[in-house]
Amino acid sequence: MQPAQRIFRFRTVLAMCLAGFAGLIGLGQPAWAQADAAKSYPNKPIRLVVPFAAGGTSDVLARLIGQKLGEALGQQIVVDNRPGANGNIGSDAVAKSAADGYTLLLAADGTIVINPSLYSNLPFNPEKDFVPITRVALVPLVIVANPTLKANTVSELIALSKKPDSQLDFSSAGPGSTGHLAGELLKSQSGLRMTHIPYKGGGQAITDVVSGQVPLLVTALATAGPFLKSGQLKAIAVTSSTRMRSAPTIPTVNETGVVGFNVSSWYGIMAPAGTPAPIVKRLNSELMNVLKQPEVKARMETLGAEPMGDTPQEFAAVINKDLARWARIIKVANISFQ
Repeated sequence: MQPAQRIFRFRTVLAMCLAGFAGLIGLGQPAWAQADAAKSYPNKPIRLVVPFAAGGTSDVLARLIGQKLGEALGQQIVVDNRPGANGNIGSDAVAKSAADGYTLLLAADGTIVINPSLYSNLPFNPEKDFVPITRVALVPLVIVANPTLKANTVSELIALSKKPDSQLDFSSAGPGSTGHLAGELLKSQSGLRMTHIPYKGGGQAITDVVSGQVPLLVTALATAGPFLKSGQLKAIAVTSSTRMRSAPTIPTVNETGVVGFNVSSWYGIMAPAGTPAPIVKRLNSELMNVLKQPEVKARMETLGAEPMGDTPQEFAAVINKDLARWARIIKVANISFQ
């Protein structure tokens, strides 16, 4: 081999080694950067995306939690409402945001664990595109009826629905809503015979039950509360496994006819996948403290919600379980959106 060739070969090998060494260094940089970012986090305002319009339960929860979390972190939490497509638009925006802890999602069970079985072209993957931080609230539903309905318990509803000439209908805020699916789950677990009447929102649905156009409705307690107090509606049962602190006189479905029945909507905080673990841990810790505050508990009670708080691992397990449960119910009920 000629001297020139030897020199060329040596330079080539040296360049390859240096490139490989640089690559190894590069692999470590993200971890270093993440550690540094976590130490200084947060050093600017945090955006909390609500994938629904202002004024609803999710929006109220986001502003309540956001204010208290901001105080704990020493930075402003800016609530950003991005409604549309049953929560898919806002959720997708967070999924595609930088994984730096400065964009968070006020997630709802409808978007995260129900929509994947309703939409064939969902733009995000709830298990791969987000990291769970904690659930912040559980919102049990309540089965309410027009006072003229000749049934006061779930057992009586089941018996009434099986009479030869019975035509028992129930309404909800819309097809694929948690209220709708809770009704379908109740049917599958109890043999209750009833037909879903979909509405485009809870307002018209509850109006028609009050007027007697439809006998039953599955909805949030906060929605039905004023009508229960006025006597325009009567409560059959709450869907949670235990009675609600804000409505202790209303029995559970489990108590009045269907053992093991348990459905509650949930809301939680999630971040884009890849958010540094130290930041996730910090947010979880601060949120757990926020949820213990008496003011937060009292405000949630007025919404018919109960403060939650769990670990990211526990939240992930709930998501996994709920995805499977609602996929099964949606398939049986033959519900789908394009």
